[in-house]
Amino acid sequence: MLDLSTQYLGLALKNPLVPSSTPLSHNIDAVLHLEDAGAAAIVMHSLFEEDVRNDERMIDRFLVNPNVFGEATGHLPFGDDYQSKLDGYLENIQQLKSRLNIPVVASLNGSSLSGWVELGKEMQEAGADALELNAWFMPGDPKVSGGALEDNYLSLLRELKAAVNLPISMKLSPFFSSLPHFVQQAEIAGAAGVSLFNRFFQPDIDLETLRVVDRVQLSSSADILLTMRWVAILRGRTALTLAATGGVHTAEDALKMLLAGADAVHLASAVLLRGPQVLKEVLSGIEGWMEAREYASVAQLKGSMSQQNLPDPSAFARAAYLNALNSFTPPPGVRY
Repeated sequence: MLDLSTQYLGLALKNPLVPSSTPLSHNIDAVLHLEDAGAAAIVMHSLFEEDVRNDERMIDRFLVNPNVFGEATGHLPFGDDYQSKLDGYLENIQQLKSRLNIPVVASLNGSSLSGWVELGKEMQEAGADALELNAWFMPGDPKVSGGALEDNYLSLLRELKAAVNLPISMKLSPFFSSLPHFVQQAEIAGAAGVSLFNRFFQPDIDLETLRVVDRVQLSSSADILLTMRWVAILRGRTALTLAATGGVHTAEDALKMLLAGADAVHLASAVLLRGPQVLKEVLSGIEGWMEAREYASVAQLKGSMSQQNLPDPSAFARAAYLNALNSFTPPPGVRY
């Protein structure tokens, strides 16, 4: 019998498939369906500190000091059963923990050092099994160096690790000047893992209205290549859990991530587009591929095609760029 088990942030998982941060975690029934379909853990949607602080200001204005509105008090936007975003998130953790038999990873996006620590402690007390730090600062200020931004990440990690006992994963962007160096520093600072990579929804320009608009841009299988490459490079160079996220839609995508060295494979867009059934399909495809090639376990194949394990390590380095350029041929009918 195939052994699909793996380790993720020190947690024993029955298989490597972990639905990542999506709005589905708001819905207990939806998450139960994900578990039934084979999810080995669940990463919740992110709690944003800005939402919490805005909520607090509104509560203070309308609930703590309602008398300042005089006769308009009866028309205020809150009722007796109002629940803050923080309380709602913490209750969501508790509900998931009471209904699921798989680990629950809370996701946090803070905007201040004190906020990261305060909210992380709340999530621990609510019963989360681990924390994922959805940590990304828009580096738009030319006066702030890349080194200073990295120091900010590491400072919040150290402060939070000193305040909670949960394993912490950092969900990173690919925009580091030296990703292996930063991952090494994150390991020293107390991280248990990294998730590669965060997906950012980019603003667009509407040519009709000449306005900047937000658009939801879900991933495709073509997006796995960047993550796969960096997972392969990092495998064996860090003891951190490596979670691959971004573009996994099929069993083939997941297998490539595992062969490169991922400990866990996150899925978001695939679940949103095709529902929980996609987890069954991906698991079935992984099992079929392993059986056909006589693999006994995920541990056996995991990292077997990392950069350190390849006969030619340059396949994941600069030589790959040169080979790709030299191998290009124009499509039929195209003349230059």
